[in-house]
Amino acid sequence: MDKPQPSDGPVVAIESIGKVEEFGPDMVQTGDVVEDIRISGSPVVKAPFKGGKAAVQKILHAAFKRGDTSVVVKIRRGLLGPNRERKELQACLVPQGKRNYILRSIYDPNHTVGFADRTESECIALQESRSTRLVSELTKAHVQDGFASYPWEKKMNSKSLSYNHLTGGGGSFLSILILPKALDSTSSRYDTIEETMGRAHSWLLSARKSGVPITFVNIQTEALLTKISGETASATVNCINDLSNITNLSLYGFEDYHGVDLGVVKAVRLWYRATGEEVPLEIKLNQYDTRLGFAVSRTDEGFIYISSVEEDNKEGEAPSTRCGLRDLYKLAKAASQLLIISRIANEKVLPWMVCSTGSIRCYDTISLSQKLSLHRKALLPFSIHLLLWDKPVNSAVENSDGRRTDRAPATSAEEPAEAVPSDPLSNELEEETESMGRESVGDVSFRFEDVILPRSWV
Repeated sequence: MDKPQPSDGPVVAIESIGKVEEFGPDMVQTGDVVEDIRISGSPVVKAPFKGGKAAVQKILHAAFKRGDTSVVVKIRRGLLGPNRERKELQACLVPQGKRNYILRSIYDPNHTVGFADRTESECIALQESRSTRLVSELTKAHVQDGFASYPWEKKMNSKSLSYNHLTGGGGSFLSILILPKALDSTSSRYDTIEETMGRAHSWLLSARKSGVPITFVNIQTEALLTKISGETASATVNCINDLSNITNLSLYGFEDYHGVDLGVVKAVRLWYRATGEEVPLEIKLNQYDTRLGFAVSRTDEGFIYISSVEEDNKEGEAPSTRCGLRDLYKLAKAASQLLIISRIANEKVLPWMVCSTGSIRCYDTISLSQKLSLHRKALLPFSIHLLLWDKPVNSAVENSDGRRTDRAPATSAEEPAEAVPSDPLSNELEEETESMGRESVGDVSFRFEDVILPRSWV
């Protein structure tokens, strides 16, 4: 059967006003042929319209003068025949100029159309090109970016959020940077990335076996820029020609456009967090306090911890007792955990880097004790943040009424312990702990106090 051909007879067609691309295929669009117009209170006017667009505008003008503004327009797409597509537009009359009217959809005020005189073949061509034009517009369309203001101060001071934001030092995102071990005195050769990751793993395991309540989060390489020269430059600059050569190297070089040889040292950053949470304790002072009532020490891995808490004397309660630190210390000792200090007065005191020589950059307990003593003498209250283990400790946080408890929380057999996510390092640590024997569970984490630095009392 032969395909029907479009005639060249004149028709009244729809002319979209605005961006055609904004309208979906269910809406009438440019090139649709008008078949009939029905105005409320008037008989249906069907095509062909003698006089074309002018005749249609005359009909609309007469209806508008009568106060009839509700219009229904039926259109068709495609050639005359059984496969043609029909649509309907329900609109209201909108005057535009003298004796000229457009139609505005009652369902979408942005969808407005007018009328135009065209031939049948022109309408078919417009309809067939519509998909092509939409695809062309789609290829040109881009999602725009911009800048959105954000109420940082309000969000960071919100009471509904975790109090870790008050620390001002990255919250609970804790990490340590491990530099590759230097293999010579000139730092021209370093251990491989695998060796550096092994050192990071050993540091984490040793800290946990010592009683530091931390768990693994993530590990990544980090590029550090340095200047190289001599044999180091000639040996490392050429290696980047083949990417497979630098996958496990800790040092590779390149030459910038000034001819300066630069080196990239690949360090390893280990991310970790407290197995429980990081909680603040506010230590308030008065004029009768002669000591804060606790001593601090440092582990081999560089962590500062509460090594001793003195009992109250006849003169009154020490600040460590009033803030609940003494009770937390007893709970930590019963759980074979160290009470790690992560921050003092919002300043981090955690180890933060392992040098290429193997030394750990950490904080000194003597200067730390001196700073705490100055707080006591100046009667300036301060806060310390502690890393807790996986079981929640109610005495470390405020009660529902906002007050801080001084007593250790009572435990009940009817309250099961909260489930804790499994840790990939747990199996290794459990094997080590079980080998120590049941009789030593209570003091395992504190045995090394006899061989580390002396306690610093404040």
